[in-house]
Amino acid sequence: MCGRFVRKSTITVIEDEFDIYEVDWAFEPSYNIAPDQDIACVIGNGGNRLVKFRWGLVPFWAEDPSIGYKMINARAETLAEKKSFARAFKKQRCLIIADGFYEWRKLADGKRKMPMYFRLREGRPFGLAGLYENWHAKDGTTLQTCTIITTRPNELMAPVHNRMPAILDPEKRQVWLDKEMDDPGVLMSLLEPYDAGQMEAYEVSRKVNSPGYNEPDCIDPVR
Repeated sequence: MCGRFVRKSTITVIEDEFDIYEVDWAFEPSYNIAPDQDIACVIGNGGNRLVKFRWGLVPFWAEDPSIGYKMINARAETLAEKKSFARAFKKQRCLIIADGFYEWRKLADGKRKMPMYFRLREGRPFGLAGLYENWHAKDGTTLQTCTIITTRPNELMAPVHNRMPAILDPEKRQVWLDKEMDDPGVLMSLLEPYDAGQMEAYEVSRKVNSPGYNEPDCIDPVR
């Protein structure tokens, strides 16, 4: 799964990397993003827009928005089958902007876990494949939420966890965001494990275990 990640790049860097033409949310860097928080996403709408979604997808048919806590991730292999994700998979796809993400490695004693930070070797931000939904409350308000898609692990991730977030190569992003694209085969082909050779991982402080801790030293390597 993917339950915590980092977004530290400036808006200017993100605008250039994702070819953004309109910014709807001026966000601050965040070094320990957790579920139920607002996150920066890219959607296609005649051009790429930078928008704010709540992390934890609430399906349009849900009675209670608290279901979003169970919907922070969606397995790539079952997107077209699951009631919660099928509609969004067809028409409401997005990119979640990240600079890295955390996963926890079990230590030899089998009891403790060490947080690991995964990022691209080049240090640039990347786009995680996601889905979004608009949920309408009875009082007329709208809640916009999203989920991060996970896929099989690559060689770097496999010793730590059996899933990883689906990172999209730059040349795949516009296909994923294209609202006219609805071919499940084409879309599924985009959700392969990312090239492990372009990534790196290292241990970080257990401070990141607390969702309330959000400081730049979250991503400092531990000695």
